[in-house]
Amino acid sequence: MNELNAIRREKTRTRWYSQFRSENCPDLVSLYNTQELPWVAIEAEHFIAMCAAEVPRVFPDESIVFTRTTPEPEDLYSSEAYTRFFAGRTCHELGPINNITPDWQFILQQGLNNRRSAALQTQQKYKDDPEKAQYLACVVKTIDAALDLASRYAEEAFRIGNMEAGQLLKRVPANAAASFHEALQCIRFTHSLILLAGHYQIGFGRMDQILLPWYHSDLSSGSITPENAYELIVEFLISLNRDTDLYPGVQPGDNGQTLMLGGLLPDSSDGENELTHLFLKAAKEVRLIDPKINVRVHAGTSLELLEAAVELNKQGFGFPQYCNDDVVIPALITLGYSEEDAHNYSVAACWEFIIPGKGLEVVNIGAVSFPYAADTAIRYALRNGKTFSDILQHTDELIEEQTGALVKTYSKLVLPPAPFLSVVMENCIERGDDLSEGLTYNNYGIHGAGSSNAADALSAVKHFIYDSQEIEPAALLHALETDYEGNEDLRLKLLNHTGKIGLNDDTADGLMAHLFDTFSRCCWKVKDNGRGGQIRAGTGSAMYYIWLAQGNDQMREPVVHATAEGRRAGQPLSANLSPSLGVRPFGPFSIFNSFAKLDYSTLSNGGPITLELSSSVFRGPDGIQKVAALIRMFMEMGNQQLQLNCVSPATLLDAKEYPEKYPDLVVRVWGWSGYFCELSAEYQDQIIQRHIFDL
Repeated sequence: MNELNAIRREKTRTRWYSQFRSENCPDLVSLYNTQELPWVAIEAEHFIAMCAAEVPRVFPDESIVFTRTTPEPEDLYSSEAYTRFFAGRTCHELGPINNITPDWQFILQQGLNNRRSAALQTQQKYKDDPEKAQYLACVVKTIDAALDLASRYAEEAFRIGNMEAGQLLKRVPANAAASFHEALQCIRFTHSLILLAGHYQIGFGRMDQILLPWYHSDLSSGSITPENAYELIVEFLISLNRDTDLYPGVQPGDNGQTLMLGGLLPDSSDGENELTHLFLKAAKEVRLIDPKINVRVHAGTSLELLEAAVELNKQGFGFPQYCNDDVVIPALITLGYSEEDAHNYSVAACWEFIIPGKGLEVVNIGAVSFPYAADTAIRYALRNGKTFSDILQHTDELIEEQTGALVKTYSKLVLPPAPFLSVVMENCIERGDDLSEGLTYNNYGIHGAGSSNAADALSAVKHFIYDSQEIEPAALLHALETDYEGNEDLRLKLLNHTGKIGLNDDTADGLMAHLFDTFSRCCWKVKDNGRGGQIRAGTGSAMYYIWLAQGNDQMREPVVHATAEGRRAGQPLSANLSPSLGVRPFGPFSIFNSFAKLDYSTLSNGGPITLELSSSVFRGPDGIQKVAALIRMFMEMGNQQLQLNCVSPATLLDAKEYPEKYPDLVVRVWGWSGYFCELSAEYQDQIIQRHIFDL
């Protein structure tokens, strides 16, 4: 990167820009309390107030402009307003629509002025429908607020002498982008406005495909060079880290800024292009945690792209994450996505597959705890002299019960109106319907969490209780009920059992496949989730690998205590698709073999195999080639998603004890990356305990 970008990076990482942030936020609660407005009007007023409160900050050397000056409001709703809008219905997470990706290409082609005209035309069409007319009036008001803020930014840019930024902001986001630079500025500004509206975990989709027409046009006209474009991309990526301390998440860094590269196009040709490589190179040099890079791969992916992606993994950020098009696209089509849309998939905040601009998909309505289901069934069987078949049947019933409970709860889901976000989503304005009313795809996702622990527990019980009869049922039951107190020998026998996930053991792997088959059948049985969508089963865990083991006041799921694979109460579960902590796999290939036995055609909510590779793997001239070959093997074996962490156990341990020495140490947490020393202790400890492989 050039010298200016290096300075911008340093200022961003040290939070230099936060000095311009006000301590005060508009009193949004008073808006809700004092005005008996329809909900959509209140949300519009919220956005207008947030835009008005922003103080434009432009700096002389900036080429990509936006600095957030207004903090997040402490409260969106008073208790009275909350009762008015949510009474008797389910609120998702913080409330506002989240975990979604706009149609960025559409807004680049249209600009806000065209979207405003479209809203006015539709308002005239529905002039005799008061509800639609009012909604469209609110949309127009939010667009006006956005345009006013952009105009004030342009004025500030001209005032301080940044003529380039001033000219950019006079054109975008008001008008269609006419250059590569304008396209990047439009996305940065509009994305920031969406966050101002209260939405969060807003992704960027397939940036190398979206921006390619503007890149090629500028190259043809001679108005840009690849070197110019690269520095703009670097500045764009740096800018996305400027305000991340304001973005909500379970842990710092969990902010949903994901970006997808590569993959098949709708005509099944390969989408790798010049921008694919420029973005990978820029992310490698920027060395910041946002955006989280994802790479779509398939049988025809070039070795050059794999090696470029691995070079980024080598930096230790825990990304890119890899999605196997040859598995993902057919699974999406099987669930009902059109072929064109399936080929254009991206991911939500972590790994869940979504269609930009076309989906209002709530990809995380909770988790089914496989360990809880298996453990409850095991204890019942041990207490009542039941067979192993009885255990499996009871486990299946409990998986169905948990799935049904989540579906029932979310059948009453209410999503607040989103008048500004509707502007950048498919046909909301044209239909006169708010985004919250739904889009083409309105599916929900449920995580199948702790799969390795559950399968390992079932495998151990099958072997030690029913097959070899080495352990008495009463002895195991007592050990479980006392958290193995005084039964360390028994616990170690269970812990060291070789029939576990990650060891390519057919019994354990078959039990895991059985759990996921049961889970996916329970999801497929739901024909309407309450919003005209389906339920998608996934193999990820999100934060539930901690929550299901230790509890959390935000969860509805049951907590599991000591389990029969030798795990004590409170110890974390396996994260995503990975062996249980304490298992000693033979290496990555035995892990791939275990997880390749799943039927991914029915598991369309995503969830990656998570591997920790020793930093020594990447050393030497052949290190990058070895990891690229590992990714190729992951694909050829038919697995779905893969994320790699490049770590050093000694570094992690030292960083926990001396955090001041490692301010920039980045790790993969569950489906995102964060600064290790900013994480809570339970997440740090789980990362330290994960399996670390040499190749």
